[in-house]
Amino acid sequence: MKAYLADEAGATRDTRALAVRYTLQLLAEQAEGNTVEVRVPPFGATQCIAGPRHTRGTPPNVVETDVATWLGLATGTLTWTDGLASGRIHASGQRADLSAELPLFP
Repeated sequence: MKAYLADEAGATRDTRALAVRYTLQLLAEQAEGNTVEVRVPPFGATQCIAGPRHTRGTPPNVVETDVATWLGLATGTLTWTDGLASGRIHASGQRADLSAELPLFP
């Protein structure tokens, strides 16, 4: 999985897209719910974390990041705290904290 983090590692766009979609699916399975929307443009988005369900308009709890940042979080090469501090993670809402759910591969 770590080879997918950077273009220079030889990962193609399709490979990175597959890695993002797979890890988003794992997150949704491990942290079931519809309270937080996690967006990794342009490859995918999912909802997770138990709590109040969101059904219309912009969700109140959103996490958005780029592909390399997301895969770093998922694999543990980037911590939630470091991602927030560097501005690589955009999180809004009271429940938009995935630190307890990441990395997906301990």
